[in-house]
Amino acid sequence: MHFFSDNATPVCPQVMAAMAAADVADHGYDGDAWSARLDGAFSDLFGTPVRALWVATGTAANSIALACLCPPYGGILAHEESHIMVDECGAPGFYTHGASLMSLPGDGAKLSPETLIERLKAIRPDVHQIPARAISITQASEYGRVYTPEEVAAIGEVARDHRLDLHMDGARFANAVAHLGCHPGDISWRAGVDVLTFGCVKNGGMVGEALLFFGSQADARASEAARWRKRGGHLLSKGRYLAAQILAMLEDDLWLRNARAANAAAAALAQAVPDRLLHPVEANELFIRLSSAEAASLRAQGFDFYDWGEGAARLVTNWAQDAGAVQPLADALRSLA
Repeated sequence: MHFFSDNATPVCPQVMAAMAAADVADHGYDGDAWSARLDGAFSDLFGTPVRALWVATGTAANSIALACLCPPYGGILAHEESHIMVDECGAPGFYTHGASLMSLPGDGAKLSPETLIERLKAIRPDVHQIPARAISITQASEYGRVYTPEEVAAIGEVARDHRLDLHMDGARFANAVAHLGCHPGDISWRAGVDVLTFGCVKNGGMVGEALLFFGSQADARASEAARWRKRGGHLLSKGRYLAAQILAMLEDDLWLRNARAANAAAAALAQAVPDRLLHPVEANELFIRLSSAEAASLRAQGFDFYDWGEGAARLVTNWAQDAGAVQPLADALRSLA
């Protein structure tokens, strides 16, 4: 049983069927009927006008978003363990033509308003220092922690007060909404988010994420993002296959049902080892204390996962699992105790 990553999961049947249905002649690039429906579909979902673009990967989506928010001489405030900071090979700097990532600490890989304010106070308003131009937060965080609507809104207020834009890396946005039981707008545009990377691949898609722009500058930024997408080699000639996947995820709230299944599987595993948890389980990731001998024992039983530093492991559940599907691992974890 594989618990390496939700990137490695199978494609959910509805997404595969949608791709097959899109396998007809249409306009190329993003001029097809499926791509044309994205704005309306996401506007309905979020309850506000949205400009939406498909992008092949999360790294490209995050980087294009930040290129629309931050000039080459500017800085982007982000958690020191965020994906853009440690897992994207400098792509944000590449797309922005040199903008700096300004790392900050925070419990559970989450930023706090207080930490942001203190860092901003330390930046002199002269030409010798890098001016902050954007904040980027991850929902859910790299440790599976979820920002509540109030927490996002507090960061959004810091952004407004300092005339910064707010980007959300929502690779696991669906898991966060499923955990909170809130409207997706409550942790995005209503809380001050300007640009959201809406994750699909980790939630049952094959390839493609949605880049969403909110607010009064949505049209201008979406147009700019479309050029960054082309310049970066991400304007696929048959983009309808990406758009069809994304639309399938939104239909009948498939994106939310998939996330709920993954979250339920993680919760079931958490119940098996409450004393081993390194972080509260709020999405579909678990970080647990595990000795090398215990890890070897689990792997010998057929369970795959990543070591997470010395004496710890990360387990990731996915849309194709539920509490029943992960019962063998839950039993194996209990037996270690």
